[in-house]
Amino acid sequence: MTMENQYFYEGTTGPWEVVIGLEVHAQIMSQSKLFSASSVAFGAEPNTQVSFVDAGMPGMLPVINAVCVEQAVKTGLGIQAEINLVSVFDRKNYFYADLPTGYQISQFTYPIVGKGHLDIELEEGTARRIGITRLHLEQDAGKSIHDQHPEKSYIDLNRAGVALMEIVSEPDLRSAEEAAAYVRKLRAILRCLGTCDGNMDQGSMRVDVNVSVRKPGGELGTRAEIKNVNSIKYLAQAVQYEVERQVEILEGGGEILQETRLFDAAKGITRPMRSKEHAHDYRYFPDPDLPPLVIEAAWVEKIRSAMPELPDAKKARFMQAYDLPSYDAALLVAETETATYFEETLRALPAGTVDKGAVKMVANWIVGELFAALNREDKTLATCPIAPIHLAGLMTQILTGVISGKIAKEVFAYMWETGRDAGSLIEEHGLKQVSDDGAIEAIIADVLTEHEEMVRDYLNGKDKLFGFFVGQVMKAMAGKANPDLVNKLLKQKLGKLGE
Repeated sequence: MTMENQYFYEGTTGPWEVVIGLEVHAQIMSQSKLFSASSVAFGAEPNTQVSFVDAGMPGMLPVINAVCVEQAVKTGLGIQAEINLVSVFDRKNYFYADLPTGYQISQFTYPIVGKGHLDIELEEGTARRIGITRLHLEQDAGKSIHDQHPEKSYIDLNRAGVALMEIVSEPDLRSAEEAAAYVRKLRAILRCLGTCDGNMDQGSMRVDVNVSVRKPGGELGTRAEIKNVNSIKYLAQAVQYEVERQVEILEGGGEILQETRLFDAAKGITRPMRSKEHAHDYRYFPDPDLPPLVIEAAWVEKIRSAMPELPDAKKARFMQAYDLPSYDAALLVAETETATYFEETLRALPAGTVDKGAVKMVANWIVGELFAALNREDKTLATCPIAPIHLAGLMTQILTGVISGKIAKEVFAYMWETGRDAGSLIEEHGLKQVSDDGAIEAIIADVLTEHEEMVRDYLNGKDKLFGFFVGQVMKAMAGKANPDLVNKLLKQKLGKLGE
């Protein structure tokens, strides 16, 4: 069974339509929790960041964190959503060992952010608009730890009370690729706004995935929810497996159970966790300790006016201002740090050299050599040993003909190891490109003399041999010859021989 196209899954009985909705839990960037002053710093010793409020002690009253409210509004504006000036906090009742109060303070009927949308673009260029149902504020639960003792479970309440934004999509997604593109785009927006760091490996952004299948145009199928997926790679794998599992069951005459499942990354499968709860199982009711949250329209507009340039607007600007293709621009704006690095590199180039070719070259080096080096050593641009001004220096050496693109890769490796500028490393290692006509012409003469029979073949119409001659000249000059000059002088020499 295979994907017929991006919208349908081809089973043994024909195509099935995949229906996906996502619930993204994004931890708000703030110094303290949603309703207490406890720290939210990652990596602290267990149970060292817990107030009486977080621990559910009797008589403790929650006090809303205004910064978290502002971050939620900012995010709502970033996803083009309605901002509700009046919202209500509810108690969502359920009983886990890591939820000391026996309820989670959340929002249900009246969330702070209403309907919005997010535009995604797939690799082949297809663009789709995905509806967003709501964004609501809620506090996180603690963490149960089951692998530290053979007979006991441990509880860490450091996360209890941490502020979350739950961003719920409409069931508009139709493939694993679209689901991955949606989360990637949403994370880029959150990071750009500074409302969530998007570090899925640390749990500050987690995804619950609702997946169902149906015959094209038919009634919606029974969905299964895959909880707490913590990487985009695993998200795509979980969706793909779940689609295959459901189609196989339905085509075998079985029924899909509405249940909560977990993704086993080691095996690449989903497995049952518990039967799926319904909203009424949680017995929502307005929290009696918290009055309705009322915000002013003027305050919302003040937040809107201070918004940074969002990825879509930045991509459009890069395409217009720098004449970049859509694909390149999308890669550069996927992370705010990458876009900043790119523009800082361009600004550091000498005046008069920033043309379309130079811009394209900088983009290629960032998404090519630089990204490869960062990935290889698990670094980020924040810890990158090559500053934008130094990458600009390397680009300048290429643009001015001091070195070739091939030699530049060698220089880049030295820069990565030392953090030094390109100019001094080129001098130190004797990597300057040879652009002397006489020196190159002498080598060309030697090469053509050494391969007289191949020269005759070239002159008799075997044009592809030209690349061979270029390679031999470059090899004889240890790759330091100016390749443009080699091509030019070689054509002239062969042209004269053919006269």
